[in-house]
Amino acid sequence: MQALNRIFKKKSQYALKLERILGFYPKNINVYKQAFTHKSTLSDNDRKIAESNERLEFLGDTVLSTVVSHFLFIKFPFKDEGFLTELRSRFVSREMLNSLGRKIGLNELIEKKSDEHAASIYGNTLEALIGAIYIDKGYKVTQNFIYQKLIHNHIDTQEVMINETNFKSRVIEWCQKGKHTFRFEVKENQEKNIHLYTVELFLDDKLEGVGIANSKKKAEQLASEQFYNEHLKEII
Repeated sequence: MQALNRIFKKKSQYALKLERILGFYPKNINVYKQAFTHKSTLSDNDRKIAESNERLEFLGDTVLSTVVSHFLFIKFPFKDEGFLTELRSRFVSREMLNSLGRKIGLNELIEKKSDEHAASIYGNTLEALIGAIYIDKGYKVTQNFIYQKLIHNHIDTQEVMINETNFKSRVIEWCQKGKHTFRFEVKENQEKNIHLYTVELFLDDKLEGVGIANSKKKAEQLASEQFYNEHLKEII
C-alpha cells in the first residue's frame, strides 16, 4: 500500500519545474533548492557558506570540466593537448554557461535579492545545478545531463571551434594594438573552506572590470569579459 501511495503521490510544482529542466524526476529536492539559492538571499555569514549555492558551484565546476574533457577526448582522437585544453575552455567559458543557463530556463528557479551578480548568475547557477545532480544521482546521470541537455541540444561544436571566447586574450590584444596599458590586480579571500580570488582589471590606470571566482584564471576571464561586453563587443 505504501508503495502504491508513493507511485501515485502528487508531484510538487517545484519538482515538476525541475523535471522539465533536468529530464528526470529529482530525488533530493533540498539539494536542488540549495543550487538555486544565491548568497544574497541569506543574512548570516555562516548560513551563506552552508546554505547558498557556492559550494555546489565549486563541485559542479569540477564535474563539468571532467565531463567536457572526456567528451572532447572521444570526439577528437587525433588532436593534441593544447587543442583540447583550448576547446574545453570555450565550452566552459562564463559566456557559454550564462547562455546555456538562460536557454534551459534557470531563471524560473533562481532565488536572489539583487541584480549585482546578474552578469554571471546563470553560469554560476548552472554549475551549482550540475553539482546538485552529481550529489542526487551520481556521475553517470550527471554526464548524461551535460551530454544531452547542454552539449547536444545547445552547443554547435564546429561553431565553438571557430569563435574565440578567451576574453583575456581579446582584451590584451586590443590594448596592445591601441597602446593602452593594462594590469590585473589579484586579491585572495579565504572564508572558512571557500578560497576566492578577486581580480581587478585596470586599463590606463582606470578600473574597468572585476571578476570573482575560485581560481585566479577564471577571475581574470570574468574581469576581462565584463570590460569586453561593456566596451569592445560591438567594435571587435
